[in-house]
Amino acid sequence: MQIPILFEDNHILVVEKPINVPVQEDQTGDPDLLTLLKEDLKIRYAKPGNVYLGLVHRLDRPVGGVMVFAKTSKAASRLSDAIRRQAFDKKYLAVVRGIPPKDQDRLEHYLLKDHRKNQVYSVSADQKQAKKAVLEYEVVGKAEGLSLLSIQLHTGRPHQIRVQLSTIGHPLYGDQKYGYKINRPGQQIALWAQSLQFEHPTKKELVKIESKPPNAFPWNQWKDFY
Repeated sequence: MQIPILFEDNHILVVEKPINVPVQEDQTGDPDLLTLLKEDLKIRYAKPGNVYLGLVHRLDRPVGGVMVFAKTSKAASRLSDAIRRQAFDKKYLAVVRGIPPKDQDRLEHYLLKDHRKNQVYSVSADQKQAKKAVLEYEVVGKAEGLSLLSIQLHTGRPHQIRVQLSTIGHPLYGDQKYGYKINRPGQQIALWAQSLQFEHPTKKELVKIESKPPNAFPWNQWKDFY
């Protein structure tokens, strides 16, 4: 499997995650990104024994785009701390069904995950174990009953973007889990991790890496935007 490397140095590895590849090994036994990258590092650098590669954030299996991994424990610790401090700027592109009533908006919900079903629900703020989820979106394109959104993620809750947009009545194109009433089986979910911006864990320089979604429907309706 060819995994595009967007940036690499001694401390971090930034790649473009392919769609439909799990980040970590799961019950399916399918090839996962973390294992594939470790094997690649082992071969490219002729490393003996186990290769260290720290997972500091995640993307859902059907989602593609920019991901950063830590090649040292120091980098892993500092990147994880940046994420906790919300000093880790994550932007996404999403294609949703319909046209949101506002061209720009800030969404705040409280989400609760059912681990047994691997399903997340929007619940009231007083629900025990519910976690606050915040994102901002801007509508940057409209075509054929679909809207292209640029999304700034402020919290990193499981399935957050998918659940919050579904909750306001605009599920993601292709999302079988949170838009099953309108999406058809076989459609690819249209959510893409477009960019990451963060302080380099050792050089203290600002790193910004971007990635374009695939040239396929529905993304190709807005090629001029990328």
